[in-house]
Amino acid sequence: MRRIGVPIMALVLVACAGSAGTESTTTSQLATTTTGSGSTTTSESSSTTTEMPTSTTSTTSIIDSPDLPGEPIEFGPTAGQTVAVVGIASNDVLNLRAIPGADQAVLEGIPPLYDSLTALGETRELPQSLWIAVEYEDEVGWVNLRYIAYLGATTDATESVLQELGTSPAAETIEGLGSIVVETFTSEDPVSEVVIADSQATGSLGEVTYDVLGLGDDSVRGVRVRVEGTPYSGGFTLHGVEMTALCARGVTDDGVCI
Repeated sequence: MRRIGVPIMALVLVACAGSAGTESTTTSQLATTTTGSGSTTTSESSSTTTEMPTSTTSTTSIIDSPDLPGEPIEFGPTAGQTVAVVGIASNDVLNLRAIPGADQAVLEGIPPLYDSLTALGETRELPQSLWIAVEYEDEVGWVNLRYIAYLGATTDATESVLQELGTSPAAETIEGLGSIVVETFTSEDPVSEVVIADSQATGSLGEVTYDVLGLGDDSVRGVRVRVEGTPYSGGFTLHGVEMTALCARGVTDDGVCI
């Protein structure tokens, strides 16, 4: 990890995750997921969703049915804990499925930055994935644990980024500016997965949010980096950087990953 990663690991311990349409297990590299045009490699395409179930299914049968795929295991968020979606690209969604499995019926599509899922304390292990039961806006279903995390503390990382880069960066697009900044948060061993989770104009500023996953720590899954840029005639200059810890096993009251 780069030098800026050292204070990150000292301040926080981070996350776990779940996703949407294809639910591929292939991780994407920084070079392919962060570009000046803001293109991303999505982990699940909403176009692959299957039809809605035609019958009403009770919460008990969704969670406790003996016919559910896979095996129940004691792992993951406990009942009542609040978790967030991570690692989903801005043009994708996290699929809430009727039962565990990437080929099962989709109930809802959850936005990339949604942070108020309620865990129901049930995890099932399939051959190549783990699934947890959650409640999303009164709908109960299953999501891939790969795309779920606890949100830790948010800190101002602007000065750390400027010190790491040695200059105030600028780029023609807000995504280009963000790609310069987010490199200071990535790890080379293991190679981090970087996803643009959101990109928008906010008043007089441009804003882009990245999820950086895979930092080589079993409690620190990654960080969420929000980059703000000030427009000028040639593009954007750096206005500020916020970093949020993405925690794997839980978070203390003061935002430190467990």
